[in-house]
Amino acid sequence: MQAPLCWTILVSAACLLPTALGFAQGKQPSTQPSNEAAQATATKTPKDKTASGIVAVFSLHGEIGESPRGDDFLFGSLGAETLHDLVTRLKKARDDKQVKAVVLLIGRASFAVAQAEEIRRVLDEIKASGKAVYAHADSLSLRTYALAAGASRLSVVPTGDVWIAGISSEAPYVRGLLDKIGVKPDFLTCGAYKSAAEMFMRTGPSPQAAEMQNWLLDSLYETLVGLVAKGRKVPPEKVRQWIDGAPYSAERAKQAGIIDAVEFRQELTAVLKAKYGENLKFDRKYGRKKGPELDLSSPLGVLKLWAELLQGPARKPTAKDAVAIVYVEGPIVTGKADSSPFGTEGIAFSTTISKALDDAADDPSIKAVVLRIDSPGGSATGSEIILDATKRVKAKKPFVVSMGGMAGSGGYYVACGAETIYADAATITASIGVVGGKFATTGMWNKIGITWSVNRRGANAGMLSSDEVFTPAQREKLQAYMDEIYTTFRGHVSAIRAKRLKKPLDELAGGRVFTGKQALDLGLVDRIGTLDDAIRHVAQQARLKDYEVRVLPRPRNFLEVLLEDLGDREPDGKSVLVGAATAPVGPNPLWRAALPHLEGVEPKRLAAIKAVLDRMAHLQRDGVLLTMPELGLAP
Repeated sequence: MQAPLCWTILVSAACLLPTALGFAQGKQPSTQPSNEAAQATATKTPKDKTASGIVAVFSLHGEIGESPRGDDFLFGSLGAETLHDLVTRLKKARDDKQVKAVVLLIGRASFAVAQAEEIRRVLDEIKASGKAVYAHADSLSLRTYALAAGASRLSVVPTGDVWIAGISSEAPYVRGLLDKIGVKPDFLTCGAYKSAAEMFMRTGPSPQAAEMQNWLLDSLYETLVGLVAKGRKVPPEKVRQWIDGAPYSAERAKQAGIIDAVEFRQELTAVLKAKYGENLKFDRKYGRKKGPELDLSSPLGVLKLWAELLQGPARKPTAKDAVAIVYVEGPIVTGKADSSPFGTEGIAFSTTISKALDDAADDPSIKAVVLRIDSPGGSATGSEIILDATKRVKAKKPFVVSMGGMAGSGGYYVACGAETIYADAATITASIGVVGGKFATTGMWNKIGITWSVNRRGANAGMLSSDEVFTPAQREKLQAYMDEIYTTFRGHVSAIRAKRLKKPLDELAGGRVFTGKQALDLGLVDRIGTLDDAIRHVAQQARLKDYEVRVLPRPRNFLEVLLEDLGDREPDGKSVLVGAATAPVGPNPLWRAALPHLEGVEPKRLAAIKAVLDRMAHLQRDGVLLTMPELGLAP
């Protein structure tokens, strides 16, 4: 009898683990203590009485995520650090008496302007506690500068560039490309500003889309200018002058007062030691979770590890009062994710999220719930399923929504049942409208010599098929169906927010997109604030003083996914009725057909076009979506 695949993988992993860990550390396994091990042992000795404290070092590079991934002792973190984890570690440094200062090492970090706002808030709290914040970078864009400007002292390496030349957007319009490959787009919308399909239907933006793009950029620009002005303690007009004078070398930026110093990282180290003492400790993993100590130098250590693998992941339930965070991150789709040790991050599955909300509602130790949204929307059905689950939570305990970088269309749909909605000033939200349609690909197949024989029964059996555009009768039916969804969407907004809206809903819907600051002025959200503000708000409503923050569903590590029963049981062992799994959209034939026409396109724009064509695959699959337009904002 052949062993199951997951057990084969586990056996192989256990046999190779000592070697794998040795290579991960850049050396062959050895039974002798390594220099690193000796140093680790040395750090456990009593502290030097002359030690002058700790500097907590935070490296910002790569994407700052929202929902957490599982941590695995074998493979480490399965995803980028989340915003909540980063903020939590910064707050720990704020309150830790041993921490004398905080250093931010800013690399090629990718984050939304709204996330920069949330990090800036805690940097201000650190400074208010009497601790200095030092920021150091190799280069700066306006977005990273808006974050770094919150430091007490900001330095850039010699010859580093300060490219704070403003913000821009460039959204591709691919109608011409579709004509070349023989694809006919056919889309309908509810609302003149619902421009999500314009990139397929037009060669440029409609007047309404251009107007909306400009009011969004105006608001985002003012937010960035305000963050810099507050951090550098200069008037906003001075910041605009700096921006219009960009780019700068590090030396010129220092002369202009944009930064404080030009130095290498070693020179910054010397500055800190001169101020806080030569025995200053630099903790580059401050506040991170520490994995178990594994002794793989003896057979007994390996056997102990193997026993733990066979036993499976340990469960440590707690009855402590908690505030739960449930994340809606990425495009909203129906169903639940297929189990995969490599994860399905960046997709919001409605069944998974709905179950997490129901678990939060039923768990007596969870006293309040925050729904954190960073999503452009997606499936109308999936959005309705999630919204319905939020109502069950709200009926039992305090519930609030916190918006991250984006909560538009379906992302706003799932939020509008909350009594209180938090957003950052730079959050992209609203987009109350519906888009639907399809792509007719017969011409594309004809170009490569493939024809299809089609037979149907029923007048509208092929309504969403990709052979031809809609007939007039089909367009009328689809528009009527979309109008029903649009009416439902508007009804959800009115049910909670009608008395708070500053304008008639007709003037706020129709696909119009706003920043969080604009949405607050219009009554579409209730407060400007961070995820942490939302957590404190529901904790106060639940009258909690001592509580933990718990993420649902709990992130699972690599081994838990491998060991999960792939039948009708959830990871917690309960047998439940769940929707069919919905896998991410697979390989896109439209992308393959377009490639010959895209030779020589520079990589950045090529990636943008690929993202547009991938969205086409989502639209082709679902037909009708609550989704945001492509804004094309530069990172």
